[in-house]
Amino acid sequence: QVRLVESGGGLVQAGGSLRLSCAASGAFISSINAMGWYRQTPGKARELVAIITRGGSTNYADSVKGRFTISRDNAKNTVYLQMNSLKPEDTAVYYCNAQLPPWYWGQGTQVTVSS
Repeated sequence: QVRLVESGGGLVQAGGSLRLSCAASGAFISSINAMGWYRQTPGKARELVAIITRGGSTNYADSVKGRFTISRDNAKNTVYLQMNSLKPEDTAVYYCNAQLPPWYWGQGTQVTVSS
């Protein structure tokens, strides 16, 4: 059983930055096929924000390219999402995801960007 705990969300003004953390337990993130960050707003489907594979390849949603960076620290068994130049449309609940398979999810952390 993999447990994911997100932290780092909060309220920030447009143009600001936040760093989300996802601490994993129950498995080493270095052995997981892929770790990702997803986000969801009320009434909409959960969408991929960024993903990092076991080999270190990364992929981003077009809407966050150049602003967000996903990274991991294997020693801390933690995945990060650095979010810069935040926009009001980035407001959402952000979820950490581990794709073993099966897929595991964290409880989510709220990010609110004010204009």
